[in-house]
Amino acid sequence: MTILNAVHVTEYPMQLERILHSQGFGARKLCRILVRSNRVTVNGLPCDDPFAEFATDGLHFSVDGETWPYQPQVYLMLHKPAGFECSTRPTHHPGVLSLLPAPIRERGVQSIGRLDEDTTGLLLFSDDGQFIHRMSSPKWKVPKIYQATTKHAVDQRQIDLLLQGVLLNDETEPIAALGCSALSEHVLQLTLGEGKYHQVKRMVAAAGNRVEALKRTAIGNLLLPDDLAPGQWRWLDAAAREQLLPAAD
Repeated sequence: MTILNAVHVTEYPMQLERILHSQGFGARKLCRILVRSNRVTVNGLPCDDPFAEFATDGLHFSVDGETWPYQPQVYLMLHKPAGFECSTRPTHHPGVLSLLPAPIRERGVQSIGRLDEDTTGLLLFSDDGQFIHRMSSPKWKVPKIYQATTKHAVDQRQIDLLLQGVLLNDETEPIAALGCSALSEHVLQLTLGEGKYHQVKRMVAAAGNRVEALKRTAIGNLLLPDDLAPGQWRWLDAAAREQLLPAAD
């Protein structure tokens, strides 16, 4: 017997099995089985009718006791730890997608840009192609802030070179940091408006130093939260996305 009846709404209600399917919980047949096996609740109440209809705005549901918000599209941040590749087909290390739950992976999310295997910090994911393009395209020059721990002490000459522009081996024009400052004797903070291959490491090397550790701390005005531990992720709400997109205008 259905314990929770569908809420009567006029705005685009969806059948529960379709909701689960859209959120990455498998084919509709499997989602139907989940519901009929009493493994699903909606807004805190059990429902065993896969065809019950619900308004999706503000909807929360749980599968096997784990609660999920309904998300029409995926926008999330991850604190990337070292030792993970930003590739859908990793070769030498685990893929960063393995840090995300299976339902999110099933939705075909992509990382927005890449961080090297040994680079840590803020990494974004989405299944929204337009959002991915806007955040990653060099056209928009979305600023990204990095903290680079260096082998040798940082001096003003290196900072000036990075701000003026350094010529990398496979480039025809010098590339300049949007911002550069020394946080300590061996820590540089660099702001870049593009994301070329190994760019921070190569720029620092061209300025006469060497990167020993690298962490991305911000994208646009969105900072890596202090309470987001390496390997953890969280949804990007509308307010967080606004911190990203104005920087790309």
